[in-house]
Amino acid sequence: MAEKTVFKRIIDGEIPADIVYEDEHCLAFRDINPRAPTHVLLIPKAEIPTLDDLSEADHALAGHLLLAVGKVAKTLGIEGAYRVVANCGAEVGQEVMHVHFHVLAGRPLGWPPG
Repeated sequence: MAEKTVFKRIIDGEIPADIVYEDEHCLAFRDINPRAPTHVLLIPKAEIPTLDDLSEADHALAGHLLLAVGKVAKTLGIEGAYRVVANCGAEVGQEVMHVHFHVLAGRPLGWPPG
């Protein structure tokens, strides 16, 4: 049996997190190593390692996650001024193999990223 990711352990309540949004399909919490004044991670409660692992069966969940980003932004008072980042694979910086979106705000964010 594979070891639980840190995100699964947060979902299961084994590790505390500063949760800013939760519904039946996803959870958003403050990053413990923030890269901006506002840095929240939005994760599905379903265990999906990377964006490449999403399937047609996940299309409703994928849409739900994108809509949840807007709800998180509104909750945090950052609507209209935030960036959403998703990495796919360790080579580009995905550290936890569980799909997640970074929601960043509160400072100028340069372009291109990285």
